[in-house]
Amino acid sequence: MKNVVLLGSTGSIGTSTLKVVEDLPDRLRLIGLAAGGNAALLAEQAQRHRPQAVSLADPAAASALAGQLPGIAVHAGAEGLIQLATLPEADIVLIAIVGTAGLAPALAAIRAGKDIAVASKEILVMAGEIVMSEARRHGVQVLAVDSEHSAIFQCLQDKPGASVRRLILTASGGPFRTTLREAFDGITVEQALKHPSWVMGRKITIDSATLFNKGLEMIEARWLFDIEMARVDVIVHPQSIVHSMVEFVDGSILAQLSTPDMCLPIQIALCHPDRLPSARVQTDFARVGSLTFENPDHDRFPSLALARRAGEVGGTLPAVLNAANEVAVERFCRRELSFPGIAATVTRVMDAHAVVGNPTLEQILEADRWAREAAAV
Repeated sequence: MKNVVLLGSTGSIGTSTLKVVEDLPDRLRLIGLAAGGNAALLAEQAQRHRPQAVSLADPAAASALAGQLPGIAVHAGAEGLIQLATLPEADIVLIAIVGTAGLAPALAAIRAGKDIAVASKEILVMAGEIVMSEARRHGVQVLAVDSEHSAIFQCLQDKPGASVRRLILTASGGPFRTTLREAFDGITVEQALKHPSWVMGRKITIDSATLFNKGLEMIEARWLFDIEMARVDVIVHPQSIVHSMVEFVDGSILAQLSTPDMCLPIQIALCHPDRLPSARVQTDFARVGSLTFENPDHDRFPSLALARRAGEVGGTLPAVLNAANEVAVERFCRRELSFPGIAATVTRVMDAHAVVGNPTLEQILEADRWAREAAAV
């Protein structure tokens, strides 16, 4: 039995995690749940699973929630996330908080000796070197929840980095894979939110449309698997059946395949090293029919080159890339920027940034703050 703390329980990853826990009641137990502002859903989840503690972002909402959950400790704000991430009984902390709010609880969990499962790309994009160094020092695992990184993890199976020629991340191509560049200025928020393969939150769905999601995953893979950026590639695979591949130095390629369902990578992360039965994922190759692949179009999707640049330069630049993109996506959703304006804003902010090499956590957070201000105008 593993005791699980789930930070971000009301989002798409969080609700999928609850399904996995309910599928495996003899192996997984929720002892902590944290949400942003959806107090009603958090209350429903807590009443069903009876965790030790819950947390909400807003202290007033948390105070109101406490009356509905007798016997359950109710925390609030950033400190509440830390309290849940360091619960003494926790074995693993799954972090599914969008944005930078997951970084502090991730580090707190690691320093408390907890394994972490990472669904928040920002944690490793911003501070991958610090996070992985702390994990090594405290002897804990950093497990991937993204389907792409889960696939690579399954293919590598602890093989040494020297045996790897390339990590190949697959991308669906998003809703504008075949859209002409001349039409990009007219892309609407509603069109960008229609992903062809996955049902996700707003930010990650827009990132999938721009391919910034894949760019962030490149940087994340670099740290998760201790592979330099030059050996991380992206290929477009519209069917989203091959979740990623590893090419070894002898030319052999291993891939992980399944129909798209986030419950599978979540279960693999939470139950590692065991593989347990699940009826949720059923893959019918005859029905799929064919699997196709194509190179990404870097002219229409400059996000990949920006991410590669950030990952190769390192220092504070990945944090700047991430923060500028986050603000630009919000501005696009408020109809202040065009769709191409997202990448243009990130480029402008990256070009203006004075990179700090080997930064401290404080310098990373300062770069994040600066980039947000620079991208907002």
